[in-house]
Amino acid sequence: MTSRVSHTSVDCRDAYALSEFWRTVLGYTDVADDPNEPGDEECMILDPESGHSLLFIQVADPTPGKNRWHLDLRPCEGRRDDEVERLLQLGASIVADRRDIHGPGVGWVTMADPEQNQFCVLRSDEERKAS
Repeated sequence: MTSRVSHTSVDCRDAYALSEFWRTVLGYTDVADDPNEPGDEECMILDPESGHSLLFIQVADPTPGKNRWHLDLRPCEGRRDDEVERLLQLGASIVADRRDIHGPGVGWVTMADPEQNQFCVLRSDEERKAS
């Protein structure tokens, strides 16, 4: 017998606001018969292609200093640096710039979402093939 991942859960202070941030970043959608609304204590978003879902759960006091989850993002098109700029405009911040850690332009950028959950932005498949 085996198990499968049903969804990825994220503890947060504002389930709606954080789900909206990640919905825009990832191109996910609300669940068709369960749209997210401001004030909802649980907000799920769904990848329309793969079916993967993220569930944001509002908790009174997320564990301080603990990254409650971690995503590595790879741009679907374009360049990593363009995606970093887009994410900054959406409200993310840069935690560590490791773009040159393994040679010029080869690394990643560690960023944080509006609630300081960290994630990384990797080079796109297009950039990886070109090097």
